[in-house]
Amino acid sequence: MHRLPTRYVHLDAARARFGEARVARFGALFWRGDPLADAAVASLAERPRAAREALIDRCLREGVARVDDAPEAVRAFFAELDEVPFWVDPERIARGGAFFLRAGILGGLVLGTYSLVAGYCSPAGNKPLMFSGRLEDDVPRRLAETSRFVQAVSLPGGMARGGAGFAATVKVRLIHAAVRTMLARSPRWNEAAWGLPINQVDMSGTALLFSYIVLDGLDKFGFHATPQEREDFLHLWRYVAWLIGVDESLRCTSLDEARTLWELLSMTQGPPDDDSRALARALIESGDRQARDPAARFRALRMKAVGYAISRYMLGDAYADGLGYPSKGALAHLIPLFRHFHARAGATLRVLPDLPFATPEAGARYWETIVNTALQGVPASFAMPEQLRV
Repeated sequence: MHRLPTRYVHLDAARARFGEARVARFGALFWRGDPLADAAVASLAERPRAAREALIDRCLREGVARVDDAPEAVRAFFAELDEVPFWVDPERIARGGAFFLRAGILGGLVLGTYSLVAGYCSPAGNKPLMFSGRLEDDVPRRLAETSRFVQAVSLPGGMARGGAGFAATVKVRLIHAAVRTMLARSPRWNEAAWGLPINQVDMSGTALLFSYIVLDGLDKFGFHATPQEREDFLHLWRYVAWLIGVDESLRCTSLDEARTLWELLSMTQGPPDDDSRALARALIESGDRQARDPAARFRALRMKAVGYAISRYMLGDAYADGLGYPSKGALAHLIPLFRHFHARAGATLRVLPDLPFATPEAGARYWETIVNTALQGVPASFAMPEQLRV
């Protein structure tokens, strides 16, 4: 099926920019999922949740060859993952993770005010999140798990075969497959309008949100990144994209390819819809909703204003207005000043590497503190869901 979902796409500009044939090839990817992961999930469907998760953990920890009761579909799934592509460069992956960790709190701000919100802007791509119910109902927990995933991917050794990032990525892929299966069976899923649930375009978009959009957001904060650091960071997420099941044609090998793919994704999306607005509001106002006393509520209200201001600056007025953000306030004028100051200070930090901040080690401590506080003692399990709100 070489067509795009009917409800949320605008093809004229995309065809003029990329050509009819290229857009048609792109359109086919809205209907393609992840057969290998889907088959693995289906083979485990009759097992109790605890037994299913224990089997996956054993495959990750010991290797599938040592798990005698693993179904053939699970064996095939892990057999592919164990064949590391020849282009994977562990040193570049390590450097890419170190670059992100060096960004510290700025990386966290970009993730929370730009990357995630940019994903919500997609009227078709946001439907799995809305139907899961988790983002509106349990925002802090979901954000904590997302942060743990990004942290694990970036830590030294995280993407090695036994690393926490590798395990988290594989489990996220299985979560996607489980959600895809449940949504495909739901009478509420409008495939003609939205395409296959969590399709290849959606998955590649997620990889771009955590790579290309992160780089763009750090640029907007004035964070200094060398060309090599940018390419290394994209290399890290190219490997994550491979592990998570993204088609080869959508795994970007350079900044130019990532920019082009993001442009095509953006041109074939409709404007933010009511679900986009609900998701963005739940994210930006999550602290306000969790406040339990007047002092906490006062702090949360101040942070909410900061969150909306930063997010508007990152997204631009068109998307921010489409999401129903408050109009520009005084904070809107302060953020460009911060960018200018940080861009100038960054040049100094680059030649003073012994300072106790703006280093990968300091960033790793920041992420460990933030994530552990958010998880509140309950580890991120990345378990496949039992049901959705559909």
